[in-house]
Amino acid sequence: MAHASSKPLVYLVGAGPGDPGLLTLKGRDAIACADAVVYDRLVSPRTLDHARPDAVRIYVGKGPRSHAMPQEEINGLLVRLAREGNVVARVKGGDPFVFGRGGEEAEELRAAGIPYEVVPGVTSAVAAPAYAGIPVTHRGTASSFTVITGHGRAGKEEPAVPWDQAARLGGTLVFLMGMERLPEIAEGLMGAGMDGATPAAVVRLGTWPEQRTVEGTLDGIADAVRDAGVENPAVVVVGQVAALRPRIQWIERKPLFGRRVVVTRARRQASRLTRALEARGAQVTEFPVIEIAPPSSSEPLARAARSVEAYQWVVFTSANGVEAFFEALDGAGRDARALADAEVAAIGPATAAALARHGITRVGMGREYCGEGLAEELAKSVRPGQRVLVARAQESRDVLPRMLEAAGAHVDDVAAYRTIAVGEGAPDLAAELRAGRVDAVTFTSSSTVTNLLACLGGDTALLRDAALCSIGPVTTKTLRDAGLEPAVQADEYTIEGLVDAICSLWKGGSR
Repeated sequence: MAHASSKPLVYLVGAGPGDPGLLTLKGRDAIACADAVVYDRLVSPRTLDHARPDAVRIYVGKGPRSHAMPQEEINGLLVRLAREGNVVARVKGGDPFVFGRGGEEAEELRAAGIPYEVVPGVTSAVAAPAYAGIPVTHRGTASSFTVITGHGRAGKEEPAVPWDQAARLGGTLVFLMGMERLPEIAEGLMGAGMDGATPAAVVRLGTWPEQRTVEGTLDGIADAVRDAGVENPAVVVVGQVAALRPRIQWIERKPLFGRRVVVTRARRQASRLTRALEARGAQVTEFPVIEIAPPSSSEPLARAARSVEAYQWVVFTSANGVEAFFEALDGAGRDARALADAEVAAIGPATAAALARHGITRVGMGREYCGEGLAEELAKSVRPGQRVLVARAQESRDVLPRMLEAAGAHVDDVAAYRTIAVGEGAPDLAAELRAGRVDAVTFTSSSTVTNLLACLGGDTALLRDAALCSIGPVTTKTLRDAGLEPAVQADEYTIEGLVDAICSLWKGGSR
């Protein structure tokens, strides 16, 4: 497992409260270089995506009534993994030193002579209230905040902090791991003299899409939480700042807040769509169903790159085609100057942007971002007898070459790449769909439709309760051919258009 060149080291990494975007850059880098990742219950799966594919992942999460591994065994595991020569990322929710028992792990590592580094994380004590619209400090309202464990001391009846002290602290009180003792917390504070009318709030799964907030006052918050059915994990906030939530709350206003969306693009292409959806409040599960691979034979593309000056037109149908062509051009010892005398055309702004990255900025595009739209535009400009190179996916529809040939062009239809089916984790996705825990599934091409169905064993019934979101008419046709009706199709056949269409599903309330 360990790399021969690596030296044993343990990173005690705070992963933040749940939102994968709150992981620090240093935390990301620690996870990315680790041979083994030892992680807790409230660490987002997206955070673990930063780990190397060959890294060993070991779950040691703890719930209120169940522990995958006792703390003493976790300590021993970290020591053993490091002594085997591994770089270890011990990934904990929140901050490792805020009720995360990171100090105990550090002591154990020091005693064993194992080098370690602490990577602080964003604690839920601050982040969960912030995502609920509750600042833990506020000018004129609270000049301090105190973080208190809600757990009692092991084997003792008295609370971890005497209530008379807590009631006199002033400012904001934040209780972590206090849901099971919420009635005792409220009674203890009021019994020590705190006004029962003091504003209070409970934030469940703060920063996660399932985040839910219950507001009230100290004397009624326990009943309000019970009536709302809110359970662990949650943060309890007591203080005047809790009354600011109606004015400051923000994340609930995002159009996709609380929605779970599955992105089915190739892994290296998914990040742009994922970021756009997450920016609008969605929880995204990336489920790559295709992988971009070289074509079955690379010689036709290489030959076209060597003789590109022979073409009056060079046409690209996707950013993948652009990248594959320029790799072939580089392999031939050429660059973008080889296209100086050719007219270049592309389907869609993403393809045009890929060309711009290679210095090709004068690009023709169809009004509609599909093969038919581009072919209709080109038919007005391509003269009979001109040579046209079309670089596209091996399995693409042949509508564009056929329409150009019908216009009198001599077309070389060259496979620049091919898509192959993948689908690691298909049983997990099927279980989520079956349980109704997926709100929407995105499809950015026909291949994402066919390959997702292949991953699901052809069981279209699994997709009946999710909103199927199509990037354009070709993808929509593939869905319908499979007996599936999309809930929405993008007006503009781009990633931005698809995101706008998904947001429209829940505009003005629940779908």
